[in-house]
Amino acid sequence: MRRINLALQGGGAHGAFTWGVLDRLLDEPDVEVAAITGTSAGALNGAAFKAGMVSGGREGARSLLDSLWRRMGAQADMRLSAWMRALDASHLTRFLEHMPIFAAADMATRLVSPYAYGPFYTNPLRPVVEAFDFDCVNACSGPALFICATCVRTGKIRVFDGPEITTDAILASACLPTLFQAVRIRDPKSGRLEAYWDGGYTGNPALFPLFNRDLPDDVVIVNINPLEREDLPVTPRQIQNRINEISFNSSLLRELRAISFVQRLLEDGTLERGRMSRVLVHMIADDALMNSLSVATKLVPVPHVLTTLKEAGRDAADRFLSAHKADLGERSTVDLARMFG
Repeated sequence: MRRINLALQGGGAHGAFTWGVLDRLLDEPDVEVAAITGTSAGALNGAAFKAGMVSGGREGARSLLDSLWRRMGAQADMRLSAWMRALDASHLTRFLEHMPIFAAADMATRLVSPYAYGPFYTNPLRPVVEAFDFDCVNACSGPALFICATCVRTGKIRVFDGPEITTDAILASACLPTLFQAVRIRDPKSGRLEAYWDGGYTGNPALFPLFNRDLPDDVVIVNINPLEREDLPVTPRQIQNRINEISFNSSLLRELRAISFVQRLLEDGTLERGRMSRVLVHMIADDALMNSLSVATKLVPVPHVLTTLKEAGRDAADRFLSAHKADLGERSTVDLARMFG
């Protein structure tokens, strides 16, 4: 049995890519997920995966993931989906970006605070998250689950686990402050009611919860925010999108740089082996696809695009397993020295 940890990035509706990755991993009876750390859409995927594993094993996890993304797709205008299927993802991205209603909504997020709605404010994700069985999400059995959010007051990450993972904790992890009001959760240590924003600002996702001697060495990162974009962003929307991608990748890159530094110390003998956890880093991604998409398809969960992303996630996971399944437990398949060289 090959035991792995999963690190699931956030990225709005692009989290359907992770849905496909998880769906493909469930096909492998000799691959066991020991722990999951997730942010935003990664938090939703992680909660669905764990609750399903606890309640119904692999098929239970597959069923709950399917149900989650059906509910996410229902947030879109289903009247549009039939003719949108005629467009591939990249053409659909350009179409959505130029729709007057999307342009107006995008402008509204820059000019109107989510607090301006007063008693009419609702978080559209709440009914989606409330559908989870939290007895299963919080169960001691199944993979360990860690959910990341950002404390507004301190700017520090908070990692929720065990019974701390509630509807509000997951909503906090996915709380983009231009779209949603901050989620308030009481800190059990200080007793203070703290406001939280999206975990992507401080950990997308955080890797350090996985550095536990009871957990396996392998960390498989499902990356949905492109690390690189060849084309220079020139329009206001392209510039803002790339700023968001860079900021939401920065915390992950800092942790990977630290892992790379420790690996060099272990390799040259400066640090005695056994004093630090060995971390074997792997990554499943499709930067070519993600480069063809944009903030429009992140924010508008069109069922056709969600299905395309799921299929792409399955294909990416299949390529990873074909090339690197034998490396699990043996070596990293991400060249950190080259990444940060």
